[in-house]
Amino acid sequence: MYATAQDGTKLYYETAGETGTPILFIHEFGGNYDAWEPQMNFFPRRHRCITYAARGYAPSDIPADVEKYSQSIAASDALAVLDHLGIDKAHIVGLSMGGFATLHFGLKFPDRALSLTVAGAGYGTERATADYFRNTSLKVADNFEKDPVAFSRIYSLGASRVQFQNKDPRGWAAFAERLSRHSAVGAANTMRGVQCRRPSFWDLEDELKAMMVPTLLMTGDEDDHCLAPSIFLKKTIPASGLSIFPKTGHTLNLEEPQMFNTLVADFISQVEAGAWGARDPRADPGQVMRTE
Repeated sequence: MYATAQDGTKLYYETAGETGTPILFIHEFGGNYDAWEPQMNFFPRRHRCITYAARGYAPSDIPADVEKYSQSIAASDALAVLDHLGIDKAHIVGLSMGGFATLHFGLKFPDRALSLTVAGAGYGTERATADYFRNTSLKVADNFEKDPVAFSRIYSLGASRVQFQNKDPRGWAAFAERLSRHSAVGAANTMRGVQCRRPSFWDLEDELKAMMVPTLLMTGDEDDHCLAPSIFLKKTIPASGLSIFPKTGHTLNLEEPQMFNTLVADFISQVEAGAWGARDPRADPGQVMRTE
């Protein structure tokens, strides 16, 4: 089944569940639509669930032009999937690259989001490491372009991936195998067009302060370059909460699926009950103790 993006790109999607409010899952760079299997098995009990392959990821179209890839386009592609399915509003759940798309979806289309779950997002947004991230991303693009199978073995053992391997060798092996199937063109263009050019969270501070969509932020405590960005988002987005997974790396939904599912399910329940609002103004972060 395919939805059509604004520029005609075909986006492959799958669904599970026929009742309840919709949840749209957006995958990370290292994954694909099928990386959400632990969630697509759990949430259809109470929700209509959708997962899709981002442009550049088979069986979706893989545009050869790098200008067909951007952070803004990624958010618009998510909307195209909802529009194709006739869904007015959905809970949007994204990991890493998908977390960025989720956040930008909330900024661009707040009236279409019931809630946002932004997990493992932050790479490239810290000012101190921005140049390093861009240069590394370009090297990653070159390596995937040359030989995605060989380079996937290196990429899958990154500093925030080994936690998954240590906890769940079989699950990690399945992740690494999926990674080896990435399109050389799609992976390279995604790195160059989306990852390298994404704006810093700090550059979006005013927009984030004005965004009132209920937001759950998640990060692993060993996913170092997502910790400070997640804390910044918590301090900036009015109706946000932050969960930090102990002894956990980047691939939250696969590395700790039970914890991930439980937290997201509870968050969605609170949102739908009207119990997840903006921070109480009495909780002044500048106050240490009340004296009068």
